[in-house]
Amino acid sequence: MASKVIPWYKKKHVSQVKTDYAYQHTKHVSKQHTESKSSSKSVSQAQAQATEAMAEQAYTIPVFRQRTAEETEEYQRVSKNVGKGLAVIQEELQRMRIATKAQVESLEIQKEVKGMMRKRVDLLEEIPKLPDFLVALRPHTVWEKTPVKLFCTVEGNPRPIVKWYKDGVPVDPLSAPGKYKIENKYGVHSLIVSRCVVSDTAEYSAVATNQHGTATSKAKIIVKMPHLTEIHASKLDVSLLDRFPVSFGVEGNSIRLVCTMVVVPDLPNIPPIAQWYRDDKLLKPSKLVEMSVGGGAASLTLPHLAKDDEGLYTLRIFTKDGTAEHSAYLFVSDAAPSAPGAPGAPMSVKAYDVNSDYVLVAWKPPNTVNEAPITGYFVDRCEAGTDTWVQCNDAPVKICKYPVHGLRVGHSYYFRVRAVNSSGISRPSRKSDKVTALDAAESERLQVIKIEGKYDIVIKDDDLEGYVTIPGEPTDVHASEIFKSYVVLSWKPPSPRGRAPLWYVIEKVCTGDWQRINTTVKLHSPRYPVFDLQDGQKYQFRVYSVNMYGSSEASAPSEPIQKVDEDGKSQDQCVPSAPGHVVATRNTKSSVFVQWEAPKHLKHLMGYYIDGRVVGAKEWFACNHKPFKHTRFVVHGLIPGETYVFRVQAVNLFGLSEESQESSPIFKYEALLNVKLCNSATPSAPFGITMLSSDGSSITVAWKSPKHCGGSKVNAYYIDKRDADTLVWKEVNLNAVTERMCTVENLKEGTFYEFRVTAGNMAGVGLPSAASIPMKCEAWTMEEPGPAYDLSFSEVRSHSLVILWRAPIYTGASAVTGYFVDMAKKGSSEFVTLNQEAVSHRYLQVTGLEEGESYVFRVRAVNAHGVGKPSQLSEPVCAKAIPGTKEIVAGVDEETGDVFLSLEACEICETSKFVWSKNYKPIGDCPRVAVTTKGRTSRLTFTNPDKDDLGKYSVIVTDTDGVSGSHTLTEDALNTMLELSYAIRHPIVPLKHGLNYEVLEKGHVRFWLQAVKLSPSVSYRFIVNDKEVTSGEGQKISHDVATGIIQMTVDHFTRANEGTYTVQIHDGKAKTQSSLVLVGDGPHFSEYLYFTVTEDCTVMLVCKVTKPRNYVANVKKESTLHWYKDDEEIVPDTPPNVMSGSCALPLPLFSRKDHGVYKAVLSDDRGKDTSVFDISGKVFDDIINAIAQIAGASASELVLQCTPEGIRLQCYMNYYTEEMKTVWKHKESKIASSEKMRIGGTAEMAWMQICDPSDKEKGHYTMEISDGVKTHTRTFDLSGQGKNLHLLKSDFFSVSSDRGRVVGGLPDVVTIMEEKSLSLTCTVWGEPTPEVTWFKNEQEVASTEHTRVTFDGGKFASLVINKVTPEDSGKYSINVRNKYGGEFVEITVSVYRHGEKIPEPKLGQPKAAAATPVPPKSPAPPSKTPTPTPSKAQTPAPSMKSPTPASTPISKSPTPTPKSPTPPRSVKSPTPPRFMKSPTPPRK
Repeated sequence: MASKVIPWYKKKHVSQVKTDYAYQHTKHVSKQHTESKSSSKSVSQAQAQATEAMAEQAYTIPVFRQRTAEETEEYQRVSKNVGKGLAVIQEELQRMRIATKAQVESLEIQKEVKGMMRKRVDLLEEIPKLPDFLVALRPHTVWEKTPVKLFCTVEGNPRPIVKWYKDGVPVDPLSAPGKYKIENKYGVHSLIVSRCVVSDTAEYSAVATNQHGTATSKAKIIVKMPHLTEIHASKLDVSLLDRFPVSFGVEGNSIRLVCTMVVVPDLPNIPPIAQWYRDDKLLKPSKLVEMSVGGGAASLTLPHLAKDDEGLYTLRIFTKDGTAEHSAYLFVSDAAPSAPGAPGAPMSVKAYDVNSDYVLVAWKPPNTVNEAPITGYFVDRCEAGTDTWVQCNDAPVKICKYPVHGLRVGHSYYFRVRAVNSSGISRPSRKSDKVTALDAAESERLQVIKIEGKYDIVIKDDDLEGYVTIPGEPTDVHASEIFKSYVVLSWKPPSPRGRAPLWYVIEKVCTGDWQRINTTVKLHSPRYPVFDLQDGQKYQFRVYSVNMYGSSEASAPSEPIQKVDEDGKSQDQCVPSAPGHVVATRNTKSSVFVQWEAPKHLKHLMGYYIDGRVVGAKEWFACNHKPFKHTRFVVHGLIPGETYVFRVQAVNLFGLSEESQESSPIFKYEALLNVKLCNSATPSAPFGITMLSSDGSSITVAWKSPKHCGGSKVNAYYIDKRDADTLVWKEVNLNAVTERMCTVENLKEGTFYEFRVTAGNMAGVGLPSAASIPMKCEAWTMEEPGPAYDLSFSEVRSHSLVILWRAPIYTGASAVTGYFVDMAKKGSSEFVTLNQEAVSHRYLQVTGLEEGESYVFRVRAVNAHGVGKPSQLSEPVCAKAIPGTKEIVAGVDEETGDVFLSLEACEICETSKFVWSKNYKPIGDCPRVAVTTKGRTSRLTFTNPDKDDLGKYSVIVTDTDGVSGSHTLTEDALNTMLELSYAIRHPIVPLKHGLNYEVLEKGHVRFWLQAVKLSPSVSYRFIVNDKEVTSGEGQKISHDVATGIIQMTVDHFTRANEGTYTVQIHDGKAKTQSSLVLVGDGPHFSEYLYFTVTEDCTVMLVCKVTKPRNYVANVKKESTLHWYKDDEEIVPDTPPNVMSGSCALPLPLFSRKDHGVYKAVLSDDRGKDTSVFDISGKVFDDIINAIAQIAGASASELVLQCTPEGIRLQCYMNYYTEEMKTVWKHKESKIASSEKMRIGGTAEMAWMQICDPSDKEKGHYTMEISDGVKTHTRTFDLSGQGKNLHLLKSDFFSVSSDRGRVVGGLPDVVTIMEEKSLSLTCTVWGEPTPEVTWFKNEQEVASTEHTRVTFDGGKFASLVINKVTPEDSGKYSINVRNKYGGEFVEITVSVYRHGEKIPEPKLGQPKAAAATPVPPKSPAPPSKTPTPTPSKAQTPAPSMKSPTPASTPISKSPTPTPKSPTPPRSVKSPTPPRFMKSPTPPRK
């Protein structure tokens, strides 16, 4: 029986062995073996002991089991077999016991070994050990662009730290993302270098360090390049070092432009690929251009300079990362003239329209600065292979183009040109390229047939025409060039032509017969110049084809052709007009950036010449010597400290234009026009570049402003980028970025990029910022928003500050709903969220700060999907106020009554500005407020303060260390200041006692009142029944300054003396009045009609009645008041409330249309009283003066606006009407309205339009508004704008053309019958799309079923009224507006009933006005005048006439008419171009 012993390591456990006899016996044997410690017993001895043990326990058969012999024999036989089986079993058991023993011993030994190992390890751990490399680094040699991995195994106690070095410099994976990768897995340290380049060849070392020492393992990596024949020069790494500067040369000399560079690897037989460009045109090596590259330099040599070589030279070198470029300008001046005063040489001589015996030569004229004008040119030709030059024209040609004929077919020629003036002939120009006289039509007569793409068969048209002897006639005879000197005839060759040689005969006709004009020369080209035409005559031409066989028929005659004469030449046949407004700005210490306006007609324009002159000198110098094509140029080589002016001339083939108007110092910035070259400060570097979003092909970055602006506003930013693996920076934007954010396009997905930003101001461009951290270009797909940016601080105090930020560019899957702000102490990473709930606005006031502690902040945006990325950490800010910090103060001006907020800055510099904000949004140019600055103090004045002005106001002082402040304007505080403002603007004389009467002896009656205080200059008057009375017969008037009593004594008081007695007092600016009514029963006025003018220039007709009191009342509830104008009743929208004690009729937009006699009739069952007020004559003038007084005081400064007709000076005010005494002056001379100078205005402004402005209109303008007492003056200096008026018009019009406006479609007046439908539809325009609002009687119209308002496609605006009624009559208007401005158009709608005449709108209907006077801005101050008690004994009858003295004041302000939408008062100037350093000055 075979036995299989299971190894010990495959058994689950020893305890699985069963407790049987074999197990017990094995245990017994194992015990004996353990006690004897003997391992020498044999297997047989063990078997004998086992057999003996078995024998002792043999089975004994009992007596009752005795068997017979046969049974015994059978038993023995069976027992023998059983015994044999048992022996086998015993042997197997013995083998198992031995195996078991071995396994047990092995287990014991292993257990003991493990225990000893643990003890050994514990002992080893306690023993210090230096680092030791078990597996050291080994060197590698790899090919370029393949990765390599260095690895090692190190031991030591404690475990060493491994650092990697390259040639002794630590390897930093962050310095080159993706380049290096350091790993440590299972005790194996590795360094992976990806995409090896030659520069990676170096000695690398792994330094293992612990506290007991250091161990180093080194190995070299050698990066090999493929076989030299496989290397392309564009794979080299090239960095430019010394670059060629702006250079100056002279005709005939030579010059060399050199740029040194570093090439890796520097292979002598593989130089970099270098290309040279002149004005963006690739140059090729020639006799005139020599190029070389190698030895660490690229050079360009021009051995024979000419003015043709002037231009912008660019070196472009191809590298593995793209291209490296450098550009600089080369100026080439004229050589010494051949004769004193002779002009410079022409340039750019080229030949066009080459034929077999004809060519057209063209060139560019030279610049004439101080020389006499050029009178013409000579053209010379030289046949190739000879040195003989032949003059082609006998007389100088006046234009820069000349047809040369008489050439020989197949011969090559060169051409040159010489200029002529009164002093002599110039040096010759550089000769043209070689030109070969060939038949241009010959190639057109060839046909090429390809056979299976391998063979070409060339067939001439002659072969297809068959045998032709006499040719066909030419066609399309016309004049291709028409000038005063000549006319060039052109035609198409005949078809069929024939194989015989062909020539042409030309005939002309003016009057009479045809005459041949080329009698001596055989003409082979389809071109021919005709020189001998007479001025003013018209000619026709025809052409014959001739060969050896004969002549063709004549061609069809040409159209009549007339040579251009000198007097009648068109705009296309003359020199260009002078360039427009010239502007020069400082570029560097020795250069100036000059810009100008192009001429109106640009045909044949070749470019411009720029001249300069030192101020005070007479001689001009040429800034360029070759026509420059653009309208901007950088003038180099100027002397620092000198002052220059510039002029520009346009150039075409007819010559040079008149000089432009030279630049002049007309603006305060020295960088404009009059350029003072001196040292100035550029801004410091921006900082804090952060990534805002990425879409996989672009990255949007933002940055923070420079900490120092350098003395002028930072108005330009330039961004550079580079691959994180390279060192070469590349420009991102050529045009300046004005915002502190930019999206960089055309990036490679998955690549790391670095960015830097440079700031610029009027002084130039500053230093670039530090490189940003590497940013990976990968598409953002998260649903949460991106980071907020541009964190800034305001109002930093000892325990609080305000943090502000901008919204994230990347909003995620939904809109941003709020923000969380986190704060941490400087140096700590434990941030605390300051707001438990997200705030929707982009600012937060932080409180509870520790004084002197520095904090950092970050902002996280929130949308519907969660919280987004945190912003870049802010700069640390210290919770400490600047010494001397003051807060914003709210107050009321004691002189004018204006409500204002004011801040006095504790520190300021020359370039500082006060930037005001409301609710932390910049206020800018807002008509509701006006900002003035004087010294350290800035004041924000409210024009018409109301509830819309409530909020938190803050101001920041730029270019300081954070000077700022804030103030919250509450409703209670505003009401208090409005009351104070009203009291200041309307001061009253306080009274101890109002007007009273006293009956004296002999029937005398004394009327008196007492003031608290009177000055000696007090004036007063008594008015009885609207008539002023003076001291004289029957009454005596006097006053006492000491007691403040004013009195009048009436000698004989009768019923005829009944009525209203009023005393009006004026004491300085203060005034008051007090009235007393002595009448009988019946309704009557306590004060008859008089006028007053509100702050918004609404004229109010006011009358007063006495309220019911303890004495006899003059009105009751049943009393009514009706208004009339010229006996026609006026029905106000709100009925008069006579119980209020005062009634008013508003006359908004007062003008001459309001002339008339107005009546107020007060009546009830007791009778009536009437007050009449005649608005005409002096009363009308008084009202206009009162309006002018308020309007003039509210008038803004004159602002400049551009219109399609020209420019306009505008003055905004509360109200303007032509009846006001308004005078416009120019240079102290009064301006009369004319076609050139139009004077007019709207309800909101006065304007003066200058149509088609010219420089004559420069100067000082004044607008004067007279109110009869004072003249309100506003001025504008148009000569100080720094531009001529044409450029000013175009600058503004480029922006104002984008404003919202009504293009057309609306009438001025609409008359419609009721029950009809009215549709007011117009086309609007604006960029961006404007907002459209409709108004009726200055109230906004909402869209309803009756009135439907639509705006379709951003273009068509409609107001549709279904089934109009008379109530729909009124004044409708549309307001179209966008960010650049807008337009306000009014339409008068009249609805009449069927069969009626068209009615005129009644007064009161077009304007909605309340009849009850209510203070417009604040509650009226309580009257301090006691109410007089009328005498019961006297009942004088009320007067029917009520001529009220002019300018009668009242104490209460009536309700003004609703405000109309006000258009913006100015249009913002567009952003200046990159080098435009002086934007249009803002409106004051």
